[in-house]
Amino acid sequence: MAANPSFDIVSKVDHQEVDNALRQAEKELATRFDFRGTGAAISWSGEEAISLQAETEERVRAALEVFKEKLIKRNISLKSLDAGDPRSSGKIFKIDATVVQGINQEKAKAISKKIRDEGPKGVQAQIQGDQLRVTGKKKDDLQAVIVLLKGEDFGVALQFTNYR
Repeated sequence: MAANPSFDIVSKVDHQEVDNALRQAEKELATRFDFRGTGAAISWSGEEAISLQAETEERVRAALEVFKEKLIKRNISLKSLDAGDPRSSGKIFKIDATVVQGINQEKAKAISKKIRDEGPKGVQAQIQGDQLRVTGKKKDDLQAVIVLLKGEDFGVALQFTNYR
């Protein structure tokens, strides 16, 4: 007998696309007239961490907006970017941002509860590390769950994979 249809709910970001967006933002900060002489820069500061800096708070916020525009053009959800507030570090202002991967336990429980409360009967969601596996008897029920979750905002970028 065939297994029940299922799919996975994940929150993953293509690291190469984020790197491409960062490189594009870096070029734009170097060439745009309004960023000349402001010390505006963007760079990786770890595996998933990004550092932005400029001489004024206004310019560092503008640099973050440039980076966000580049992410949007590359179809990366801004929900997967966690940017802090500008902080003064000597004569320069810095913003630390991280690329969020995976669904944390709290959000996974909220998604699972939403499926249990409002989803079709006979559909189960299991938390598996930083993702969820949703199974049901009919593919139509699973599609209804996808529509339900797309209509909600859980504060995390969701992708639906391994649909079988």
